[in-house]
Amino acid sequence: MHTGVGLCGWCAQLVGSGWRRGRTGSPRQLGTLAMDASAAQTDALEPASPAGAPGAGMREWAAALALTGRYARTVLPLVTAALDEVWLPHARQIPDPELRAQAIASLTAKRFHAEGGAVYALTPEGTRPDLVALIVALQTISDYLDNLCDRSGAGDPADFRQLHQAWMDALTLEAPQGAYYRLHPQQDDGGYLAALVAECRAGLRGLPAFPAVAGEIARLARWYADLQVYKHLYPIGARAPRLEAWFRQEWPQPGLFWWEFSAACGSTLAIFALLRAATRPDVRPEQARTLVAAYFPAVCGLHILLDYYIDQAEDLEGRDLNLVSPYASAGERDHRLRHFLHWALAATAPLPDAPFHHWVVRGLPALYLNDPKVHAQGLGRGADRLLQEAGSLGRALHRLIPVLRRWLIRSP
Repeated sequence: MHTGVGLCGWCAQLVGSGWRRGRTGSPRQLGTLAMDASAAQTDALEPASPAGAPGAGMREWAAALALTGRYARTVLPLVTAALDEVWLPHARQIPDPELRAQAIASLTAKRFHAEGGAVYALTPEGTRPDLVALIVALQTISDYLDNLCDRSGAGDPADFRQLHQAWMDALTLEAPQGAYYRLHPQQDDGGYLAALVAECRAGLRGLPAFPAVAGEIARLARWYADLQVYKHLYPIGARAPRLEAWFRQEWPQPGLFWWEFSAACGSTLAIFALLRAATRPDVRPEQARTLVAAYFPAVCGLHILLDYYIDQAEDLEGRDLNLVSPYASAGERDHRLRHFLHWALAATAPLPDAPFHHWVVRGLPALYLNDPKVHAQGLGRGADRLLQEAGSLGRALHRLIPVLRRWLIRSP
């Protein structure tokens, strides 16, 4: 079997919809993608990495290319509709000008968070539009509240905690507490935040196995809310000591720095993975615990450490806490990023539907390291090394992302 030829065909099918819309593309880019697809033959023969993370085999390549095509064709249009036709019009009607500005900013500047998180609407049974709606609403709550906390000059932890009660209410079917703006300087959002919470709760009611995953989701949601409170404290110098004390209280296991635990708590990916699992009626609580153990802290840590990695200059300028700055050196930082990549691949390998989870893991450096901020900050050498560690599939995804953006994501 000439697997390289077969995988080149997958690439052609994947980008073919761009051509059918009359678009033109770069033969050099497509040729590179085809060569990377052929390189899957090499990946299939690669020995395990020193950290135990395997190269992508043929099954993983086929799954990744199929998933990427399904995502572009069936998920992204739903995300775009939810953001542009539901939540953005609602945000523009918010009476308070500051809340309105922050809501609109979160939906425009951070829309790629919802676009990325919605990959978890791809289930083995097909794309779940209800899961797209749930994930988009939940991620929108996350981004909106993060904006409100970032822009708050008071740094009141009680206010941050009360705002994030919306996050907690969105992830439970118990009676919502409401009054989210009770301690906030601005309060009239015209029902925007309550509508987002209601959308999430409606989505939860449609998941047959939500009771089986609810306990793990509650734990992760609490950690996320705690992080948001502590990382926005004033004075700024109080943040790191409080986060370190929290880490020692919550995570007694060895092998992590406090800032790595904090980063992992800031990721929504484990929650999204649990919501995806809850679409299957036969999921049990022990399976939910296994899934979380695979994702946290490895996948979640990789996710948010990469986010902070590309935002170092921006956070320095804004005097914001950056969770890769505590590393002793750039070399240690880059080594730990590679460690998290290998750890995430190894941790998710035993999971059912492992090719899906590996697609997500390899896609994280592919996505984040596409940002122009990487080379603008002189991070290219470390980024290239990390992409090498992601294997030929990771490198192919890195090249494919801008192609998807050009031909599919913004297509009319």
